[in-house]
Amino acid sequence: MSKYAQPERRPAVVTGASSGIGAATALTLAAAGHPVALGARRIDKCEEVATRIREAGGEAAVHPLDLTDAESVEAFAKAVTADLGDIEVVISNAGAVAPGIIHEVESERFAREVDLNLIGAHRLVRAFVPGMVERRRGDLVLVSSDVAVQARPFMSSYAAGKWGLEGMAHAMQMELEGTGVRVSIVRPGPTWSEMGSDWDVDEAAMVLEGWVKFGLARHPHFLKPTAIAEAIATVVAAPRGVHLNLVEVSPEAPVED
Repeated sequence: MSKYAQPERRPAVVTGASSGIGAATALTLAAAGHPVALGARRIDKCEEVATRIREAGGEAAVHPLDLTDAESVEAFAKAVTADLGDIEVVISNAGAVAPGIIHEVESERFAREVDLNLIGAHRLVRAFVPGMVERRRGDLVLVSSDVAVQARPFMSSYAAGKWGLEGMAHAMQMELEGTGVRVSIVRPGPTWSEMGSDWDVDEAAMVLEGWVKFGLARHPHFLKPTAIAEAIATVVAAPRGVHLNLVEVSPEAPVED
């Protein structure tokens, strides 16, 4: 195989694969022919997604993954490589957001959220990117958020974490230039998912009212997770020599009469 060609078999890792964008991405990549390794703390939910993949004729592996724990990340990387072979594609999607006023949120909670949303992605990088560099090929896709370019109020550390994530991604794009490893950002706008589903009703209302007040909710439409999954699949499917380094996906406004 030429060093400029992609192998036919391209195993993919998806984190945060138990629901929402992660689950949709695992299903979409599997449908495109990728063997998929699903990682999350809720392993039972990952197994449900994996069952759907296998029933459709795809290949899936499931292992527990806690991105805030370096040992968990290392064990996950070893397990999925043993199951599927060298990992060609890594989708860093796991994240969390909780409402709150920044100066009222305890620093410990702020740090936990940044740890997952930013440092967790770096742990994933450390586990998989060195092998990609050695093989001179690979795709790392970091799922960001539109808060990285336009912060939203009352989302505590989420904006800080996503700004940091994109900063890391841009630096990696320069550092990895010429290695054959592509680092890409997929930046969703408002998307329906389980994220935020456990918020207190009054806190959720405060957040949404803040979005409206500062002009961050121009219309009521939200994206479906499959829209982000399809964008990720497009990035990964780009032929060698093509780098889709940043893809923004936003919900279209309702058509006006």
